[in-house]
Formats: sequence, structure tokens, C-alpha cells
Amino acid sequence: MEFNKEYDASGLACPLPIVKTKKALSDMTSGQVLRVISTDPGSVCDMAAFAEQTGNALLEQGSENSKFVFYLKKA
Repeated sequence: MEFNKEYDASGLACPLPIVKTKKALSDMTSGQVLRVISTDPGSVCDMAAFAEQTGNALLEQGSENSKFVFYLKKA
């Protein structure tokens, strides 16, 4: 999937992946896609909840090389 910006939150524990994702999205314009990489298993539930609460679209989530990968589209 194409993306405009990437944030690697590897090694960060909850709630930092979400906090840093929110900050990364704040610098982006509506419609742009952010790719987030995380090693925190809790980020799977957290990212879905974050997207729902903020109105940003969680386009895709999966895993690569034992890391979690998320694609969020800014509202």
C-alpha cells in the first residue's frame, strides 16, 4: 500500500505508540496515509480504538517480520 509518511514505534510500550501516531498525523493533511510500525501487541487493539475515536480510517493492519504494521488515513 502506498503511504505518505512512516513512523516506527518499535520498542515503545503503551500508550506511546498511540501518542506518537497522533503527533505524526497532526503534521499531515487530510487524505494522506501514515504507515505505523509497532512491536507492542497492545497496539493492535489500541490502533483500532484510536482510529474509531478520532475519525481517522484504519485502512489496513497486519504484521511484517514479527512487527505490527498499520495504515491510517487522516480524516
